[in-house]
Amino acid sequence: MHPIILLLVAMAIVVGCVICFRLHAFLALLLGAIVVAAMSSPTLIRDTELRAMGYVVRSEHTATNLFTLKPPKGKKPFAGDAVLFRQGNQSLERVGDVRVSAPTDDGFQEIVGDAVEVKVGDLIVRSPAAADSLAARSFAERIKDGFGSTCGSIGILIALASIVGACLLQSGAADRIVGAIRQGLGERNTPAAFTLSGFIVGIPVFFDTVFYLLLPLAKAMHRKTGVNYLLYVLSVVIGATMAHSLVPPTPGPLFVANELEVDLGRMMLGGTVIGLFAAACGFAYAVLANKWWTISLPDKTATDDSQNSNKTDRELPPLWLSLLPILLPVVLLGTRTILEAQEIESPLTNILASIDSTMAIGIAAAIGLLMAFRYADPNAPIGQGIQSAIQEAGSIILITCIGGAFGHVLRQSGIAYAVQQQFPITQSGTALLCVAFAITAIVRVAQGSATVAMITSIGIVGPLASSMELPFDPVYLALAIGCGSKPMPWMNDSGFWVVGRMSGMTERETLSTFSVCLTIMGIAGFAAVLLASQIMPLVSQ
Repeated sequence: MHPIILLLVAMAIVVGCVICFRLHAFLALLLGAIVVAAMSSPTLIRDTELRAMGYVVRSEHTATNLFTLKPPKGKKPFAGDAVLFRQGNQSLERVGDVRVSAPTDDGFQEIVGDAVEVKVGDLIVRSPAAADSLAARSFAERIKDGFGSTCGSIGILIALASIVGACLLQSGAADRIVGAIRQGLGERNTPAAFTLSGFIVGIPVFFDTVFYLLLPLAKAMHRKTGVNYLLYVLSVVIGATMAHSLVPPTPGPLFVANELEVDLGRMMLGGTVIGLFAAACGFAYAVLANKWWTISLPDKTATDDSQNSNKTDRELPPLWLSLLPILLPVVLLGTRTILEAQEIESPLTNILASIDSTMAIGIAAAIGLLMAFRYADPNAPIGQGIQSAIQEAGSIILITCIGGAFGHVLRQSGIAYAVQQQFPITQSGTALLCVAFAITAIVRVAQGSATVAMITSIGIVGPLASSMELPFDPVYLALAIGCGSKPMPWMNDSGFWVVGRMSGMTERETLSTFSVCLTIMGIAGFAAVLLASQIMPLVSQ
């Protein structure tokens, strides 16, 4: 089956299973992965692996047999024996054995072989047997490989991030952060305080939990002032939802960054900048919407405001300690990224170089656990809260890992090469950003989940990105996918019902306010990504 047709079938299976049959996202992605893996021909799998490991013959020198070679991603020039392949009518064809010389000062290498004519566009492969071995593996083995590699990369990170979030809630650190921001900005700027609080707490804590935490405060402020109920509710949503899709270690952006091999520190910094800009645009709409629509707090809603009423009756951790589990990974990984980008040699650079993302989040989790044991509410067992967080993380890990397997087998099907041949415009960096945003937005509207939309989209966009030289840092592609997961949530999105039911808004009111607000933020964030990728591409010229 042609890779593009196979892609459409796989997307129909994933989205259809979620919408029509109400299957769990894990099962939908698993079925999609099985279909792609089982229907990908061994020839396509072999050719895709050869292209991934091959050196492309580029420009030709005036002298005989001298060429430049474009190495595969992450590889350096080589010298030695290899095999020459050339694109035939249906697949790559073996031309013959060649020997490649060491590169000259101007980058040219001699390629010679018995009765072998080398042409620009040919492929030089050092160990083609590896591609043949991969093509011979069963579809179940290839799915297992993708699942295992994804779990090894981000499984522990997601679990640790869930522990950090649970500790922030149980220790009262989240309450301390919200209270400090409200006090610092003043009662008049409480909506802005809700947005900033939601963004900060939303970095390690899932969106629904942040909304549960802050909504009672929004209702309390409305009862006190008698006005601005819609503004308070949207302010809570705005910050938390942007952090959820743009700033690791929440699962969506963490998975996308891992698939694109984006440094986690750079993703955190970029996600924070774009997320705050998008949140500011959403906040501006919330102010206008609050003037256009009068929405009052119903007498009874789906939540009990009394659940948070006694949180300040116990001792809370100091503000610096409350912020430490959130900011420490950002500071450690962000500083490492900046120092490495500037190529600054110092003892600090050497120390930070030894701290990877797992260690940074692990340190944050350890601090969070100590804080929880010291400040936890005696009426709320610590172990129970952490156990619940880990159980919730388990479901997320399953979804992200099977999403990794889905993308893994989709990549092996030759989708990148097929799309580039059918749609040459995708080889443009700016066009690829637009494609990434559009695909994510379409999947998001179709099946509802922002995280599943990001996982599905990166399975399509990732192979395209890895097969070309991007004119900008891949972090922009990751951010475009994150922004694409925001537009137009509606009745098939669980967040739509959480916000609508808990705030007491009707479906029409939720569509007019919550859905429009997230759409504006997604588009505004993507516009900022497009502009930044042109002005500051973050790649050496």
